[in-house]
Amino acid sequence: MSKTPAMSQMKDRMEKAAKMKDEDKLYKREGILYSTILSPPETLDKLKELEAREDDLILVAYPKCGFNWMVAVLRKILNASTGKDEKPPERPPLVEFLPPDVQEKLAEMPPRRLLGTHLPPDNMPPSFFTKKPKILVVFRNPKDTLVSYYHFMNKNPLLPNAESWDKFFSDFMAGEVPWGSFFDHTLAWEKRLDDPNVMIVTYEELKQNLPEGVKKISEFFNLPLTDEQVSSIAGESTFNAMLENSQKSHGNFGNIFFRKGEVGDWKNNFSDAQSKQMDELFQAKLAGTNLGARLKYDLYCQ
Repeated sequence: MSKTPAMSQMKDRMEKAAKMKDEDKLYKREGILYSTILSPPETLDKLKELEAREDDLILVAYPKCGFNWMVAVLRKILNASTGKDEKPPERPPLVEFLPPDVQEKLAEMPPRRLLGTHLPPDNMPPSFFTKKPKILVVFRNPKDTLVSYYHFMNKNPLLPNAESWDKFFSDFMAGEVPWGSFFDHTLAWEKRLDDPNVMIVTYEELKQNLPEGVKKISEFFNLPLTDEQVSSIAGESTFNAMLENSQKSHGNFGNIFFRKGEVGDWKNNFSDAQSKQMDELFQAKLAGTNLGARLKYDLYCQ
C-alpha cells in the first residue's frame, strides 16, 4: 500500500531526527525554543500569512494540557452536529507543524476547518484574531503539565531527551522548553479574557464533568447537539477510552500523546523543595489573576 504524503513526511522527519544530535533539535526564535524539524523558521514565517475564516474552529493549548484529547472531542462534535462521519486527517491540526506548501493548501479545505496551535497568542497568525473565529483555549495545572511534558520529551524522538527530572524541572521553571514559558503563555491569555470569541476551559473541569464540557464547547462553536449526542460523545471521550483507542487514532505515536491523564500525578515526581519552588513562582506570576483563579491551584497543586 502506498504511503500518503503525510505519512511519508513523518517518516522523513523521523529519519532526519535519528541523525541529529539532541542539541540541534531545538532553536531559539524571539526568545522561545522551537523544534528544528517540526517548526523551522520558514514555517513560522509563512504562518503570518495564514488566512483564518470566521467559521474555523481554533484550538489552543500549551503543550501537554490536553490538546490531543480536545482534538478528538471536537472532531466527534463536528461529525455529530453535521451528520457526517469524516475520518480524522493524518496530519495533526497544529499549524506550526505545517510546511509552507501545506499551509497554502489550507485555503482549499472545506468548512468548517479545525486548526490548532501551541503558540502563545502574540505569536499566532494575526488572522486568528482579525477574522474573529471562535478560539477554545485549554489550560491545565502547571505541576501535572510539567510531569506530562517531561515524559513527552523523553518519548518523542523529534525532540531532545529531557535528561534528568531535576534538569527538566529547572528548564520548565525558566521557560527554556519548546514553546516557551507556561506562565508567560497563561499571562498572555489573561489579557484576552474579555474577547467574546475566546472560551477558556481547564483540563481538570473537563475531567470532572465531561458531558457539561462537551455541551458548552458545542454551543460555543455553534454546533448544536442533542442531549443523547452529548452523552454519547462524553462516553467515547473519557481519557481511558481515548488511551485504549490511541493506537488506532494515532498509530505509533499513541503512547507518546496519551500517557496517564491523571490529575495529581505530580505528587509522584516533585520533591518537597520543587513543590515549594513552583508554589512561589505561581504566586509571583499568576496569583490575583482571573486565569490563576480558574486553575484552582490550591485544590490541584497542594
